[in-house]
Amino acid sequence: MALLGTDRRAPAPDLLGPNGPAAGRDAPVVLLDAAALHTVRRRAGLLPAPAAPVPEPAPRDDRPALPGAAARRLTLLLADRAGAGQGSGGRRGTAPDLTELLPQWLAAANEYGYRAPATALPALLDAARARTDLRPGALALAGPRALWLARLNPEWRFALRGASGAGALPSPADTGAVRRLWDEGLFAERVALLGAVRADDPAAARELLAATWSAERAEDRLMFLDSLRNGLADPDEPFLEQTLADRSRNVRATAAELLSALPHSALAARMADRAAGCVALDRTSGPATVMVEAPHECDAAMQRDGVVAAAPAGRGERSWWLAQLVEATPLAVWSGRLGDREPAELVALPVADGWQEELHGAWCRAAVRQRDPAWARALLGPPATPPASLAERSKLLAVLPAGERARWVADFIAAHGLSDAFQLLGVCAVPWSPPLGRAVVDALDAAREAGSYPWSFSGVMGLAERCLDPGEAERLELPAGAPGEREGASPGSGDYWAEAFQRLVATLRLRAAMLAELIPSPAAP
Repeated sequence: MALLGTDRRAPAPDLLGPNGPAAGRDAPVVLLDAAALHTVRRRAGLLPAPAAPVPEPAPRDDRPALPGAAARRLTLLLADRAGAGQGSGGRRGTAPDLTELLPQWLAAANEYGYRAPATALPALLDAARARTDLRPGALALAGPRALWLARLNPEWRFALRGASGAGALPSPADTGAVRRLWDEGLFAERVALLGAVRADDPAAARELLAATWSAERAEDRLMFLDSLRNGLADPDEPFLEQTLADRSRNVRATAAELLSALPHSALAARMADRAAGCVALDRTSGPATVMVEAPHECDAAMQRDGVVAAAPAGRGERSWWLAQLVEATPLAVWSGRLGDREPAELVALPVADGWQEELHGAWCRAAVRQRDPAWARALLGPPATPPASLAERSKLLAVLPAGERARWVADFIAAHGLSDAFQLLGVCAVPWSPPLGRAVVDALDAAREAGSYPWSFSGVMGLAERCLDPGEAERLELPAGAPGEREGASPGSGDYWAEAFQRLVATLRLRAAMLAELIPSPAAP
């Protein structure tokens, strides 16, 4: 742009110097030479700027370093090389998907208590910024130096709200340091501090929270209140009862939910009284039947206790109010109210006038909220029954012990196949137990034998890659090496299935190698 017009007008005389342009030099060259000379003069005359303050040194991280092979594995996983094995036309090929293995690797590394190599911290923070599901594991491995780096780079500021900051926390016994950090610390540090103090002295944590409660922002009050879920106990009731009058609707709703999870709280008793007036047992004729009379109004007292008056679109107001009352009522109330029956007997009772779905749905939510295995077991029913709400069943399954949960899902798959199993598998402990793993592998092999395409089960196959015990690789060798079409099979399905099983076997073996690399060396201190 600077040379435009130089062929029509000569440069200004002051740019030419005392002797004028040299012979044979045209105007554009003269202008560029003058610009270069001016640039050198300007740079030579610059004065040094005041030195910026040197950042504080990064905090120490005394956790053990990753073994060498594991550190190299982390670099490979963070390099995002999953696309190398992808085929054309949307086929995944046989190469494992490294990005899907990173969360599992992070969880395993954190279980050993390792720290990330300093050179990997920027890539870890970038990965956590791009994928929120990686943040807890990545920030835990990065440790206190992640917060130090996040203060220097605005793109990593998310870590200041999402990291635990546990490495910089004062001892709960040092009340002065605790109070200073609570008053002056970053939000993430304050959340971590509240959790640490609560684990050591729940009463001190409540006092800390109450001291600044009225001055906190609504979104921060909500997160502080949510942190009380861990270790929730009867002594928390007075504080939670006070927050029922909070100016934030979300805070009030969370406080009511927490109080309803305390079966001896005054709110739970108030909800039980209201619900008992709506649900009763009719023994006047024929078999015992549950009768339901939904509330006719939602008064101010109900709303203070967390009942939302406005029903969602397409939902009747009275059934909406009833559901909220029942799910906030301690489940132990119903045994006495409905004839001293066990949960399984109560669930089996007929419900009059079409209220069964509403009542049982509220009982399901109550069982999940109150973590009651007996009620969850009764509401789930036997695995062979036709699948109802899978989302509801998956939440109920999460209440059961891990072993029972896996057995129930294995029996469900044996009875119904894999079509409806994805949500249920997602709540099972990893790695899957041997019976559950065998049930999934057998069902996948049955689908292959039936001649369907493997992408009909891509969700389950992806879970299997991450959740199957790596020892199952041996059982999968046969289907992985068995391409070819069966009579009545979809065209090409045999080759596609062989490819899918080969990828599954390769992923299981890679997971086994990853876990072996994380095992500390016997010579390590």
